Amino acid sequence: MRGYFAIGSERISKAMNLGALMRTANAFGASFVFSIDAEHELRKAYAADTSKTAGQIPYYQYDSVDELNLPRGCQLVGIELTDDAVMLPTFKHPMQAAYILGPEKGNLSDAILARCDHVVKIPTKFCINVSLAGALVMYDRHLSLGGYAPRPIMPGGIPGDGKAGAHVPGKDRKK
Repeated sequence: MRGYFAIGSERISKAMNLGALMRTANAFGASFVFSIDAEHELRKAYAADTSKTAGQIPYYQYDSVDELNLPRGCQLVGIELTDDAVMLPTFKHPMQAAYILGPEKGNLSDAILARCDHVVKIPTKFCINVSLAGALVMYDRHLSLGGYAPRPIMPGGIPGDGKAGAHVPGKDRKK
């Protein structure tokens, strides 16, 4: 997969959520993780991350939206349930993106929404856990930009790489 991505949260207040977000970002190959205006105790939230992401990819802490400094060409994508947000399943991810999620009990600030190049919403009935929302966004990015073959039209899948000779459901394999 070409390009890069980062993920972060604004005003996150629970260390375990930031730790889970960092761990998932590491698993999906994020280039860096960041937080804006996190609770003071969260400055060491990486202790809750069992994959020790902070020792493998950069973790940036910003005290305010004004301090957020992204690489040139990186598009900021807000994840928020707004009326004008694009539904995640129809969103074309930028090749260079930084995704920003809101706090556990609130929304992205007007200041960060004003800086966003795109605002995307996950098609749920109500807000979900911040680390779960981050995982869904990263999975969708991975799925849409990962170069996977189209899904089969029948339930199930084709094991292996999908090339001729692969196991077909209902048929016995040669032993």
